[in-house]
Amino acid sequence: MTEVSPDPLPGETSLDAVWQRLLAADPLALCVAGGAQEWSRCDFEQEIRAQVAALSTEGVAAGDVLAWLGLNSAQMLATLFACGRVGAVFLPLNWRLTDEELRQLLRHSGARQVRGTPEMAERVALLAPELGAREGRAGPSVADLAGAAQGSVRHPATELADLLLVYTSGTTGLPKGAVHTQAQVLANARAAAAVQGFTSNTRVLSLLPMFHVGGLCIQVLPALLAGGAVCLHARFDPGLWLKDVAAWRPDTSLLVPATMRALLEHPAWPKTDLSSLRFINSGSSVVPMALIDRFHDRGVPVAQVYGATETGPFSIATRPAQALQYPGLAGWPAPGVQVRLADPDGTVVDPGAVGEIQLRGPNVMRGYLGEPRGSGFVDGWFCTGDLARQRPDGAYEVVGRSKDMINSGGEKVFPAEIESLVEAFPGVAECAVVGLPDPQWGEVPALALVARPGQDVNLQGLQALFAARLARYKHPRRIVIRQDLPRTALGKVQKALLAQQLSQG
Repeated sequence: MTEVSPDPLPGETSLDAVWQRLLAADPLALCVAGGAQEWSRCDFEQEIRAQVAALSTEGVAAGDVLAWLGLNSAQMLATLFACGRVGAVFLPLNWRLTDEELRQLLRHSGARQVRGTPEMAERVALLAPELGAREGRAGPSVADLAGAAQGSVRHPATELADLLLVYTSGTTGLPKGAVHTQAQVLANARAAAAVQGFTSNTRVLSLLPMFHVGGLCIQVLPALLAGGAVCLHARFDPGLWLKDVAAWRPDTSLLVPATMRALLEHPAWPKTDLSSLRFINSGSSVVPMALIDRFHDRGVPVAQVYGATETGPFSIATRPAQALQYPGLAGWPAPGVQVRLADPDGTVVDPGAVGEIQLRGPNVMRGYLGEPRGSGFVDGWFCTGDLARQRPDGAYEVVGRSKDMINSGGEKVFPAEIESLVEAFPGVAECAVVGLPDPQWGEVPALALVARPGQDVNLQGLQALFAARLARYKHPRRIVIRQDLPRTALGKVQKALLAQQLSQG
């Protein structure tokens, strides 16, 4: 069940070592495409060298943090590789944040320099005064984190060079900066490439923002480091995605539920030639079966990957060949990753019971910047906050976030169970279930849904469905039809904010 492809990254322990091998093997091979441009490996190497020279001019040296603000681009990727070459730490910034939120991240990271793509030049200039002003949060600096690995395999000192500093979304509080070494980034790429079957013939169509590890490290970096090519979209446009699937002929792409839904609703979806797609991968949240079924109806398997900013993120996944047989499952542990389901104190739950997903492996971060050593870990296991159950065949089924679980009169209610029913109901475009305070039961489920354009939702029929399929305590006590749902940059519903909005009427 866990059979994977041969190791596509044999032996290398640094990003530049992998790249130099690929460059020497075939300097003219297509590497990156985007817009009307294409870069061979030789072209991309020239861009890397230009970025190395720019880093030197700006005084960025080994151990320094280089912040990047920009849409997906070859220049962004080349800057990451340049940081790997000089030993600097690459910090991709979420351009959807406000200027004040970005200033907070720059202060906390102590970034030496901030750069970006041309369309972000004005914002970059406004952020420059924050450079070097490290925020006074207790804990180690990036350099101080050396040797602080928790839950990850220990590596020789040459492999401990930091490469990537990525901040969490901050939906449950202040963002935290996860520090990943070169060895950890390569371990993630190795596992992701093996499970997805990436080779030098792989062509990835990438649309998710690379300021998130999902957009950067699930397919883009693994495909490049396996010798394949990636086509970058600066930002998501469903019409452009469908056009490039037909014209550029990728064999895979990474989507999230929000982008899947947009593609299915686009008028070009029924007539677009999807035959080049060996599979698509999806994740970031529980994927509604209604969306998966629509892709399967077109002959495109929907594989899934589970992970977190702190875990690389490639940690649990289904292989493309398993996608049709095991729809909706997170899958099996990626190569080198260990998984356990446990209570918050680390007590492993009984077989078949729901527990928190806890992970350890060579792709797991070695610490949060500025946080006490071991933060987020229990006995060396990273605590994800996500809940799952393990099936007899070893596959993991994610049921939701622990913070999203609703305790109604002592009974546990998992929102994903209700949401999967509602997503498939006629007229429903999307939905989310949250818990609201209740004087009698402590918490009760509340449902917010968005109707499809021009359609009505039969609420009486929906409640009849609940009566037939769900125990009474799981029935939403309040149903609200909204124009949209609050979301993060990757399309996850911000349930804490939604609950707050519903509580306020």
